[in-house]
Amino acid sequence: MNIAKIDESTPNPFGGEILKDKTTGEPNGMLLDNAQDLVAKNIPKPIEAEREQAFLLGIQREIGLGWCEVQNAGSYAEDIKIIRKCFDEGKVKLRFINAVFGPGDDAQRFLREGAIIDAYDHHFAQRTIKVIFDGALGSRGAALLKPYSDAPETSGFLTEKPEELKPMFEEALRRGIQVETHAIGDRANRTILDLYEQAFKAVPSNERKIRKPRWRVEHAQIVDPADLPRFAKLGVIPSMQPSHAINDLFFGPARLGTERLAGAYAWQSFLKAGSIIAGGSDAPVERGEPMIEFYAAISRKSIKGFSAEGWHPEQAVSREQALKMFTTWSAYAAFEENDKGSIESGKLADFTVLSQDIMKIPDPEILNTRCVMTIIGGEVVSESRR
Repeated sequence: MNIAKIDESTPNPFGGEILKDKTTGEPNGMLLDNAQDLVAKNIPKPIEAEREQAFLLGIQREIGLGWCEVQNAGSYAEDIKIIRKCFDEGKVKLRFINAVFGPGDDAQRFLREGAIIDAYDHHFAQRTIKVIFDGALGSRGAALLKPYSDAPETSGFLTEKPEELKPMFEEALRRGIQVETHAIGDRANRTILDLYEQAFKAVPSNERKIRKPRWRVEHAQIVDPADLPRFAKLGVIPSMQPSHAINDLFFGPARLGTERLAGAYAWQSFLKAGSIIAGGSDAPVERGEPMIEFYAAISRKSIKGFSAEGWHPEQAVSREQALKMFTTWSAYAAFEENDKGSIESGKLADFTVLSQDIMKIPDPEILNTRCVMTIIGGEVVSESRR
């Protein structure tokens, strides 16, 4: 904090907040969202060899958990260099869908150079720009339409200026680049839907490289009920992580109050409105384990079986719906439904073998289920003998 010259007089940057002691006015060490950059820019980055090692360790963990493919929600140019190097050297067995952070120089370069599809024998693709549009619910950085119930002095904040996103969105439509935007609060979700809709109107389908662009909202955690049907109407995919519901709802009622919980982690409401949901894990924010995500989606209870008032158990999905969230619907969200997402003739031979039948066993037993074998492209890439 001293190196970054942060003190009681340091103003909050746009899209961030320096939390301060309410009595003394001194910074308390908590930096939200864009305020973290004030300190982060002074911390030496890991060397390339360390970052490559971290990437490969992460890849092996994902394969061991049973994931055949991950969709990585955001990389900078220096990350992409390491990722491509590892693929060039044949070190990566996992299928990898990558996104480039935007707006900024990396996104502009990506727009100029264009998408990468089915590289390394269907193991790598990069056709998406990732935007972070607000903060998190726990830190009260998620942008809400009304103030936080437990902190009426704030309603969170947006981390990007809407007017600066419009040109990038329109260019992405023309060049066939998908956009996925992190939006957690109901104000962030409404605003990004507005921006998407404006871009769709500004660039009609005959001027687009891809007529139906399958743009996404990552998280879509708190959505005003009036905005839920807009996703399907606009063709926008809610990309959601079930574990957020079973963790965030411990503090969600305090942050939001009872009324706003009706639009929180509203999986069934989205499905009934005509949306599909691309399921994810949000690793490393969450643990990234497929059995936790599947369990959370069908039970809407904590891993210890806890539920409470306001957790809206009616929003839990069926096992068939949960399975689709992590297979066919996620493949569709990545333009891959013809190659992946289901076991059938003509598709890539990607399989996960589990120790138990998660479509039949009692809910709690799902958490004790482990990956026995991961097969990618017909090759056994991970096998457990325990």
